[in-house]
Amino acid sequence: MNFISIDDVSAEQIQKIFDIADRIKAGKMEVSVESNSVMVLLFEKPSTRTRISFEAAMAHLGGKSIYLDSLTTQLSRGESLSDTAKVISGYANYLVARLKKHSDIVELATNATIPVINALTDLEHPCQSLSDLYTVRDAKKALKGVRLAFVGDIAANTANSLMLAGTKMGVDISLIGPKEYPPNPVYYTKAKEYGSVDVYSDPKEGLSDVDVIYTDTFVSMGQESEAKQREALFAPYQVNAGMLKYANDDAIVMHCLPAHRGEEITSEVLDGPRSVVWDQAKNKMLIEEAILLYLSENEIE
Repeated sequence: MNFISIDDVSAEQIQKIFDIADRIKAGKMEVSVESNSVMVLLFEKPSTRTRISFEAAMAHLGGKSIYLDSLTTQLSRGESLSDTAKVISGYANYLVARLKKHSDIVELATNATIPVINALTDLEHPCQSLSDLYTVRDAKKALKGVRLAFVGDIAANTANSLMLAGTKMGVDISLIGPKEYPPNPVYYTKAKEYGSVDVYSDPKEGLSDVDVIYTDTFVSMGQESEAKQREALFAPYQVNAGMLKYANDDAIVMHCLPAHRGEEITSEVLDGPRSVVWDQAKNKMLIEEAILLYLSENEIE
């Protein structure tokens, strides 16, 4: 089994991953992967939290990690992804990939004989979305019926995965951003099949009765040429103290990091009492441990 898209898992499977994470967190289970397991991390994009959290997760489970920057592999000289996947499958037990194109991770998964995990592509960030929902569940003591607003670039990979995962788990999604950057139609249509997703260009309207305010960078990796245009269009969607007033009084604030303080979010909010950003970051490691165990042959019963 691979985990390259939220559509790879059902609501029941997501709940099982959360149950494993709960048991790890409570110290109620012995956690380990198959003896001497090896995880290869193949990254085309920079990373702080994702790389560290996966390597720490594997260490906690008793395995080892090998980090590969794609520029220092034979991929940089033209070796195919399919050949790379076949070779890594002979050396390792898991392949975690952070790639520019989603089609590339599909190619890896098609040719690998070990579990492939998506650590971010241009279309999805599935491990992040599970960490996010786990954090929401901890803070709000439930998921079903919670209203979460994603503010800013609602066409981004983070928004795609979060709307799919959220609606599968009963979260009502509010997408708030400029009309010039509408949500990805494929992910939006699929999320609508699972649950409630509404789109707004007016933050005040979109944040009404919201329990969770989520934002991410306005300029993702690979969009640097659009920076000036995006900064102007997205400026009204900055998550600041004024915007928090539109949501419920107990609404929490989330950001998957890295944060560009003073752009998509202010330091006052990021470091404020309603922010759960640091718990959110910490939960990445816990959820990744649970995902690795779930994909393991030694799946916990």
